[in-house]
Amino acid sequence: MIIKDLFQDDINRKINGVVKVDQDAEDVIAQELDEYVITRDLKKHFITFFNNYDDAFHEPTTDIGVWISGFFGSGKSHFLKILSYLLANKEVKGISTVERFRKKFEDDPATFMKIDSATKGQTDTILFNIDIEGSIEKDSQTAVLKVFSKMFYNYLGYYGDSLKLARLEQFIDKKGKTDEFRRVFMEKNGAPWLENRGSYTFYEDSIVETLQEVLGMSETAARHWFDGKEDEENSIALLVSEMKKYVDSKPDDFRLVFMADEVGQYIGGDTSLLLNLQSLVEKIGSECGGKIWVICTGQEAIDEVIKARQDEFSRIQARFKTRLSLTSASADEVIQKRILKKKPEAAVELEKLYDAKSSELRNLFSFADATKDIKGYTGPEDFSRNYPFVSYQFIILQKVFAEIRKHGNSGKHLSGGERSMLSGFQEAVQKIQDKDEYTLAPFYLFYDTVHTFLDSSIRQVIERCQRAADNGDGIEQQDVNVLKLLYLIRYIDDIPANLENIVILMADSIQLDKIAARKSVEASLDRLFSQNYIGKANGVYNFLTDEEQDIQRDIYQNTQVDTAEIVERIGRMIFEDIYTAKKHRYSQNSDYNFPFDRMVDRTNIGSINGNMKVRVLTVATPKEEKEQVRFMGLKDEVDIVLDNTNYYEYLENAMKVDKYAKRRNIKQLPNSVQSIIQNHREKASEYEKLAKEELEKAIVNAKVYVNGEPIKIKTESAKVMFNQALDNLVVNVYNKLGYITKNINADEEIISVLNGDYLVSSMSGMEDNREAADEMESYIKMQSSRNLPTSMADIQSRYQAAPYGWREIDIAYVAAMLIHEQKVTIKYSGEVIRTNNPKLVDMLRKKSETGKTKIAERKSVDEQNKRIVKDILSEYFEVMDIPEDEDRLVLFIIEKFKDQLAHYEKLNSRYENHDYPDRQYVQRAIDVINRILSQSKDNIALIDKIIKEEDRLFDSKENMENVEEFFKNQVDVFDKAVEMESNLKNDEIYFQGDDETIEALNQIRKIVIVKARQSSIYREIPKLNELMKIVKKSHNKLLDAKKAETMRVITKCMAEVHQLIDEGDDLKPYLTKADNTFKTGKENLENMQSLLLLDGLINTMNRYKDDTVTKIKYAKASRVKTIPSGVKEVTPVIPKKFIKNIQRDEIFPTGELRNSADIDKYLENVRDYLMTMMKDSDGINLK
Repeated sequence: MIIKDLFQDDINRKINGVVKVDQDAEDVIAQELDEYVITRDLKKHFITFFNNYDDAFHEPTTDIGVWISGFFGSGKSHFLKILSYLLANKEVKGISTVERFRKKFEDDPATFMKIDSATKGQTDTILFNIDIEGSIEKDSQTAVLKVFSKMFYNYLGYYGDSLKLARLEQFIDKKGKTDEFRRVFMEKNGAPWLENRGSYTFYEDSIVETLQEVLGMSETAARHWFDGKEDEENSIALLVSEMKKYVDSKPDDFRLVFMADEVGQYIGGDTSLLLNLQSLVEKIGSECGGKIWVICTGQEAIDEVIKARQDEFSRIQARFKTRLSLTSASADEVIQKRILKKKPEAAVELEKLYDAKSSELRNLFSFADATKDIKGYTGPEDFSRNYPFVSYQFIILQKVFAEIRKHGNSGKHLSGGERSMLSGFQEAVQKIQDKDEYTLAPFYLFYDTVHTFLDSSIRQVIERCQRAADNGDGIEQQDVNVLKLLYLIRYIDDIPANLENIVILMADSIQLDKIAARKSVEASLDRLFSQNYIGKANGVYNFLTDEEQDIQRDIYQNTQVDTAEIVERIGRMIFEDIYTAKKHRYSQNSDYNFPFDRMVDRTNIGSINGNMKVRVLTVATPKEEKEQVRFMGLKDEVDIVLDNTNYYEYLENAMKVDKYAKRRNIKQLPNSVQSIIQNHREKASEYEKLAKEELEKAIVNAKVYVNGEPIKIKTESAKVMFNQALDNLVVNVYNKLGYITKNINADEEIISVLNGDYLVSSMSGMEDNREAADEMESYIKMQSSRNLPTSMADIQSRYQAAPYGWREIDIAYVAAMLIHEQKVTIKYSGEVIRTNNPKLVDMLRKKSETGKTKIAERKSVDEQNKRIVKDILSEYFEVMDIPEDEDRLVLFIIEKFKDQLAHYEKLNSRYENHDYPDRQYVQRAIDVINRILSQSKDNIALIDKIIKEEDRLFDSKENMENVEEFFKNQVDVFDKAVEMESNLKNDEIYFQGDDETIEALNQIRKIVIVKARQSSIYREIPKLNELMKIVKKSHNKLLDAKKAETMRVITKCMAEVHQLIDEGDDLKPYLTKADNTFKTGKENLENMQSLLLLDGLINTMNRYKDDTVTKIKYAKASRVKTIPSGVKEVTPVIPKKFIKNIQRDEIFPTGELRNSADIDKYLENVRDYLMTMMKDSDGINLK
């Protein structure tokens, strides 16, 4: 039989031996789930976990902590990941995770039901390796909190690596502007937000502009956020509060599970980290009621982690009530089922082979001085199950992986459980897959599984030996295999590397001739020993490394550091450690902070902005170049030529050590090599300190040149040296700085200048900053004479630069002086800006506004025109106190005409729905004023416009006199007359025969309707009061008579209804309803002011009375007498005929008939009414 044909599954299929918590490819997951082996030990842990987890759905709990422990090889990470798949229960290739596990729990349906029940609701898992996600430099106070915070915000879709940025994204998300923010950022930056947010510090302008546009933030606020602390304040309480808000927004059966791998390794022996974890888990448990769980893994059980600190951490055990302790005992079971499972017929044949060769096998695997568990096969089933491997290899390989990792090789990435062992056994069997059933897998085959994880110093020994074998340099191939084996068991105490055991470990066949194998192996050991590949002591061989060579020679002779790198490091030491200022505070005036560029030799330090420059010249600069400094006279530059001290050599040595150490990857080296390198690193730290001290001395004793001129500075401080040198440079560069004699600190001072307050306490020409104002005025005049447009941004840029160096707020102050003195004009969007404009200060200062603000020499209004306008204004507004100053005069004009315009527009609005006289005059007045105000953006144009419109202004004023008088004294009388005329339209017929009243009413109509819009109406309006009195008197008289008549009719109607019903009659409800109706009629007539309406009420009451009487009579007539018992035939009572009673005055209303047409109409109305009454009655009785 061929070995590869023995196995149930293809031995060459792809298997992910090492499980990583971030693997999520669907094919990988599907295979991982399907091939996951649930051993007896693992099944217990599944039961324990899901019992506790499922109970929390029925009863809120604070016990949400789970600790999964086990040493390397126990499968902690794999178990954690499988748990995450189960809890999330996502579909993988169309099949849910839980469903894939159904077969794995066929023998335990109760546990499967628990799993199924616990995964019905939505569960989100956050699976991560805390050692990978955590910071390399752990902050012992909050490191665990930071990792959990990062992962939580990542889960929510924010950038968890920066709490500051995550909170910004969360804020934007709560505002519902996430999509808009990303779109605007894309437009401004040209790159997607999600792909670039990790480098957000490089996109300050784009982010600031985006925040302004999307959130409406000011630039100052946006930059304040950007310049804020990198790490936002965070606490366990704050984070848990965020978590709780999130899960509370989800359904009751929602769960969020943090699944942190390698927590034990991350915490190590750090008590602060342990406390941080304890507090976090405790807070989550107490606040979230079992909706959030925390599952951690660690090499040690939680009890072991804290056993040495029991008094301090007794509470943390309570935080992790669910504890699952995994072992590697099941590793062989996993490998046997996933890799070594045989076909049924092959298993039978292998058992037969064992039976045939059992004695040879027992003799072959008899180890010398090994521990008892290091042994061969126990029987045919064991042989068939493990073939072509031997049981001891599972135990030894686990320990090999653990020891390789423990002893500092890069094998720290190994895991000794079923994961790395899985790949190790698969790779080993693949190497012998084409051999027959008598072949065994020698232990050295596992070297290839680990060699890629080993430090180069180890591999180099094996590779050098392999080259010697390939070249026939006294080494054979078997020697290389023996050397590999000796390296694998270098740290294994369970099996001494003596000749006997080496022979067994090298065994590659059941039919091995052990005597011949001994001789062959012994010869290999001798060759390896003779060439110093191995050592020997007391019959035990050991692998030797050649890593302990002359490390110092490698560092100081073979490691090279470029001069430019050293100069750059000197620059950082000077400008980050010794003199850290990026702006120079001028000693003569602390209000000034001047930025400066920094340079060492020819290397720029930091960004270069074209400001004044400080250049430090080191020993790396040629002597000739240093001597040329004073002759070159570089503008705006101070040159500091360092004294010759040992700073350069010290720093060079330190950098060589650092470069060598980084290249060697120290953590993966043996302890002895690490110790040597660590000593050099400690020495390098001393070199750094010495270099700094020597550098400070070199600065203090340096030669200093300002613009090429040497200056002498006596000081013992490097910082003072820089400050004094920069002070001298400021005097040279900013030689017009002294024009500013008063520094401004607030916008209020600029507003005060615009109001002219600065002139109160100063003589003309002696004001603060007068020289600066003259300088600026001269420049603006020059620009205007050349017709060159100038913005406030131009002004700010010019006077902040050399030779001025003025502060931005001081420049705005000086410009405000010129504005108040009417020497310059400010325009924004083409409009002249007045001194009282509340946004003027922003236009002078804000970067977003200064570019849009134009400043130019002012052109004044002609003095003669000013006098003419003042005379016009005095007569038109009837005032004497008119300002002399041009700006105040213009403000006076605008204010007065705006008030006048508002008044006229108010009058004009009163014409709506009214026929008031002379509206055209109001509209003409509005037009005249609007034409004047349309020129308010330009003083000269405004004055000219008033002169041009003089005649129309005074015509308008004259025309408006009657209108003003009307609205002041006559409009109320006019409105009352209009209202009376409207109200009496329906009652006019009742005035027939009253000629005086009719005439008065017609006169009212003539005034308020016919002549309403005419100017002649004004003299007619006084007549209205007397006319209204006549009409009102007559109408009131008729109204009183009609109300009395109506009251009599209602009273009569009530009496008629009452006569029909006796006391105790069963028809009394008719009476009650009638009384209520008549009572309402009486109440209504009191408020009626219309004769027509009163007549209508009379008719309504009569009709209601007649209708009620009819109903009552009909009800009485319809009654059937009671028939005595025993009477066989009943004769029905025949009801009487129903005759309606109608008042004649109801049918024949009073009125005047003037012609035959009126008679015909009157009779037609009578006939129609009588026909209507006849419809539901047998006749009509006129009364």
